[in-house]
Amino acid sequence: MSKGRVTILGSNGHLGHAAMAGFRDGGWAVTGLGRANRKPLEGTDFIAGDADQLAVLKAVVADADVVVYGLHLPYDKWDNGRAERQLHLVLDALKGSGKTLMFPGTIYNYRAGDRVVSPDLRQSGEKARGGIRIRLELMLRAAAEAGDIQAIIIRAGDFFGPGNRDEWFGQAMLMDERKGRLYHMGPVDLRHSWAYLPDLGRAFALVAERRKALASFENFHFSGHWVSHGQIMAAVEVGLGRQMKVMPLPWWMLRAMGLINPVMRDICEMRYLWNNEMELVDPRLDALLGQGFTTPFEAAVAATVSDIVGAKRAA
Repeated sequence: MSKGRVTILGSNGHLGHAAMAGFRDGGWAVTGLGRANRKPLEGTDFIAGDADQLAVLKAVVADADVVVYGLHLPYDKWDNGRAERQLHLVLDALKGSGKTLMFPGTIYNYRAGDRVVSPDLRQSGEKARGGIRIRLELMLRAAAEAGDIQAIIIRAGDFFGPGNRDEWFGQAMLMDERKGRLYHMGPVDLRHSWAYLPDLGRAFALVAERRKALASFENFHFSGHWVSHGQIMAAVEVGLGRQMKVMPLPWWMLRAMGLINPVMRDICEMRYLWNNEMELVDPRLDALLGQGFTTPFEAAVAATVSDIVGAKRAA
């Protein structure tokens, strides 16, 4: 028997696709929404449509018990109220329904000096992008307090996992893998919060199962893997099965590209996330998920590396 119906808005995205798999494997009836079904997943349904159209959104969420917000604007298109307008449409589609809306939070809501980032820590974005994310979460809280929805935020670190080749592993750390070079994002002794996408997708599904015991507004932090840049390098080498020349990422090159490429410019602006330790912690979510929930770090990295390298060889 199905545990319920879930609609994933933006099912082609990193989080959206992981949630599709996590809910399907958890026994849910899953429907994805996207302009095209670029990542077909057996055992799920898909509706082609534009999430910028209110009528489309109302139709795809009508039968859902839970809705996952996997929509994600291009990195340089968050400003001028565009991110807020995208969420506002979804909230309009759900208005008065009481349905559960699950939203992926980011660490952008916090400052470089916030070493331990717990759900009760005050939010104060380091950059303008953090201010945008804070406003989105305030919109969710207001909708939940008005009784329109139940809003559940699950905040996570940087994504990695098989099938996600345009993220930090594929586009930065392993970009010169064929030349025997491996790049670390920040000082090798500093630690960083990472989220293995298959684990995060399962976490969304498990929290959704418990939603009736939760408040109308919840803010969870998914601890994932808290490891140093040096540990990442070592795990990647193990996954590759050979030693590499380990080097710092040439940020100067990204800054130069940023003079003409707004995405590179914005990525460089967020470099502070790699040069400061900001650990996501949440004993409450840890207890809900249970001991041993996350995939062992070395196994997660090996699966990611194998997928990226295999795709490069097949290209």
